[in-house]
Amino acid sequence: MGGTVLVTGSSGFIGYHLCARLLADGFTVVGIDNLSDYYDVSLKERRQAMLLQSPGFTVVNDSIEAPGRIMALFEAHKPDYVIHLAAQAGVRYSIENPRSYLESNITGTFEILEAARAHPPKHMLLASTSSAFGANTEMPYRETDKADHQMSFYAATKKAMENMAHSYAHLFDLPVTMFRFFTVYGPWGRPDMALFKFTRAILNGDPIDVYNHGDMKRDFTYVEDLVQAIRLLMDAVPERPEDGVVPEGDSLSPVAPHRVVNIGNSEPVQLTDYIAAIEAATGLEAAQNLMPMQAGDVPATWADTALLQRLTGYRPQTDVKDGVAAFVDWYRDYYGLV
Repeated sequence: MGGTVLVTGSSGFIGYHLCARLLADGFTVVGIDNLSDYYDVSLKERRQAMLLQSPGFTVVNDSIEAPGRIMALFEAHKPDYVIHLAAQAGVRYSIENPRSYLESNITGTFEILEAARAHPPKHMLLASTSSAFGANTEMPYRETDKADHQMSFYAATKKAMENMAHSYAHLFDLPVTMFRFFTVYGPWGRPDMALFKFTRAILNGDPIDVYNHGDMKRDFTYVEDLVQAIRLLMDAVPERPEDGVVPEGDSLSPVAPHRVVNIGNSEPVQLTDYIAAIEAATGLEAAQNLMPMQAGDVPATWADTALLQRLTGYRPQTDVKDGVAAFVDWYRDYYGLV
């Protein structure tokens, strides 16, 4: 295959793993990442340094919302594929600092869509989130379900991205796949996420905060499974349907080459079982502070991945015990712990 892929958020958790995979597959990868201080910048710098060991990788350290920056990258590299991962992440932080979500997730995505309009790639793949399903209680979540009641500003900006991309797909015939992630975890993960925080606290002998008294379920998705799904979806280019007829169960738009696809493990895990997996991997027992549900959070997520399987023949299925153990091994190695 081959070709040039522009990856936004290339030094992030998912971006790093995806870029490494694309380089291994023979693609030329152009990254952009502003190395924001939302979490430990040194972690992002380490990921980026590893990617720069490949001659097929170049990167610009700037914000995607910087006027003209993305347009210049499109003009210089004419990417065949665009994978848009850059975003201000985090449900709870969006309550404290909503403007950063407006600038990165809305304005940044607008800059990418405008650049794609001027220099159309073969396929654009943009990261959304399972949080877009919002208050929907029908499980498992299907891409064709209504997603009208987002419960955090973060989720609202991601749903807005889906709608913005649909309008560009319709008006300018730009093939777009939006993928909704479900609680991604694994080595090189984000320090603001539960697995990282729990592992650090348990190894330090500190208590962990367990929200909703542990009565929560998440569709934990191992990062390498996510990357495999994205890689396969690159080849599943949506086409505007003839006569507006969409196959049963497909989220393809009747008026645009635009589709939404879930990427999850399709197996919800109780938070208490997730914590037990960390305890098993560390060999230590967690002291738990049982807390109420946090604002903007949901009690459960669960992905229906039938559409992903139909499009790619693939279904993520890494067992959470194996994935958590891989993270704990990485954590100990990265921080030099015995």
